[in-house]
Amino acid sequence: MTSHVFRKTAITVPDQAGLSARAIAGHSGHPRPSITQDVYMDRRADGRQAADALDTAMGFHASPGLE
Repeated sequence: MTSHVFRKTAITVPDQAGLSARAIAGHSGHPRPSITQDVYMDRRADGRQAADALDTAMGFHASPGLE
């Protein structure tokens, strides 16, 4: 796992838990929530479907409750 993948995961988990961009930015050390949103918090509607398709192609399975 690369450091970027770890960092993305450390930001995605609180995002999925409903924390605000400001709270996540503070946790990740970003000076502005816009950095967190622009780089790590992709809100496109098809993002989850694309991630699920990639997980399926790589043989990963969704965690319970995150489907």
